Amino acid sequence: MAERRTLYHYTLCPFSRKVRLLLYEKGLPYGLIFETPWARRPEFLKLNPFGEVPVLIEPDGHILTDHVAICEYVNEIKTLPNLLGETPRGRAEIRRLTNLFDTSFYADVFKPLVGERVFKAIRRGGAPESALIRIGRENLKRYMGYIDWLADHRSYLGGRNISMADLGIAAHISILDYLGEVDWDSYPEAKLWYGKLKSRQSFKSLLNDKLAGIMPSESYANLDF
Repeated sequence: MAERRTLYHYTLCPFSRKVRLLLYEKGLPYGLIFETPWARRPEFLKLNPFGEVPVLIEPDGHILTDHVAICEYVNEIKTLPNLLGETPRGRAEIRRLTNLFDTSFYADVFKPLVGERVFKAIRRGGAPESALIRIGRENLKRYMGYIDWLADHRSYLGGRNISMADLGIAAHISILDYLGEVDWDSYPEAKLWYGKLKSRQSFKSLLNDKLAGIMPSESYANLDF
């Protein structure tokens, strides 16, 4: 029986979700431990003093932090399937797209939209700022339009084969889908692409996710959405 890794994660953390998808696609068994990052739990801070998820614990006890470092590491220790591309230009494009959503999308969409709708209430009990939510929703349209264009011109977002770009972007989008924020009918090519990702075995555990007090949208776990 293969040794299992342990992944500390938070349900609506896109970076945790990206690592979960990658580990499954690579065929590396793992167990999940739910962690609320802002709780600053002393035992967790011993693993990562910065208190951020995801944190991956290897079977021998080695600790890995930072989602980018974890993904690069996992892709190197299990070379097949190769999810970072076959050529230098291919790898550059996959890294560009992954970084675009991990940085720009996260700042433009995730923080104002999910931050106000979910995290603000959970962390501080404050009322969401509607202006920030509107900004996040407007920005989401721009990024969804780009995904739609990519999906119309490529088999997968990064090229001919599924890659880290698909896993990373789907991880982000899945959280917006959980909250019912994606108007899929306006982006038919993006919908077809997301349907392919959503139908993969690696996505099953994500579709079973539920966060206490915040129920997923009706279509979240529905493969025929």
